[in-house]
Amino acid sequence: MPIEAIEPQRLYRQISDQLRKLILDGEFPVGSRLPSERDLSVQLGVSRPSLREALIALEVEGYIEVHMGSGIYVCPPSPVPEGEIDLSTQEGPLELIRARAMLEGEVAYAAAKNGKKAQIDAIEEAFQQMIENTSAGSNPLEADRLFHIRVAEATGNSVLVGLVTQLFDARLGPLFDRLHSHFDTIEVWNDAIDEHSRVMKALRARDPEMARQAMRRHMDIAFKRYSASLVGQGVQGGNAAEIKKKKAGPVKEIKAAKPAVKKAPVKAATVKRVAKPVAVKKTPAPKVAVKRAPVAVLSPAKRRSARA
Repeated sequence: MPIEAIEPQRLYRQISDQLRKLILDGEFPVGSRLPSERDLSVQLGVSRPSLREALIALEVEGYIEVHMGSGIYVCPPSPVPEGEIDLSTQEGPLELIRARAMLEGEVAYAAAKNGKKAQIDAIEEAFQQMIENTSAGSNPLEADRLFHIRVAEATGNSVLVGLVTQLFDARLGPLFDRLHSHFDTIEVWNDAIDEHSRVMKALRARDPEMARQAMRRHMDIAFKRYSASLVGQGVQGGNAAEIKKKKAGPVKEIKAAKPAVKKAPVKAATVKRVAKPVAVKKTPAPKVAVKRAPVAVLSPAKRRSARA
């Protein structure tokens, strides 16, 4: 048989693979609630953002359900083969936001410095579309995409335009789509419009440093927004279901919460710490029986590398 290259696996995939195995082995029975995100991240020795991406992957595959204000529960086997969804090529949503912050901050700097009046006007037009769509109760995602692409176009660099487009379009995949379903509301889009307005103000003023900082601020807020607890554990004042209902607006693609799953006794499960991905030489990969054994704990240096 032909030899296939073995690629280092993304960290969030290692985490989701281990949790999936625990579910399939019955360590987390159907209907049971998983440990909290904080407890899981400590047991696995990984960051909360990496764990968040792993949980979103398992939700997309149909293994778990997230219930606001309650917890994350194991789903019964689905008649639809959702578990066969291939996410191996999907980048982690939160890693994408970090990459965009690094790139688009410099793109905004160059746009403010080099952009022509017609290009700044085109960015303004996309920004106004975002406002109009949100006010009308429709999803402004397409106008948002146009805003960022036109900022890149104002740099005069076609390579940057391609990179910004590629990174933005990566958010249209199943992982980002599911992550959005937990957080997207009218209030969130109104906040995003305020963040974009700061970028727009800097571009109009032709202030490169202000534009860079405004774009980075926008991305940092987006990262924090999507890093919040999936089940709203930090929300205070009233129950979580009522709070989510108050936040819900007519923006499209905001999915309703699924009915609660009956809780079952939770079996204690041994969670192995996830090892850092390593590059593997192109050699045949013989199949071996894998015994369940604890994985070596990440050293502090390696753990920081895995989180980077």
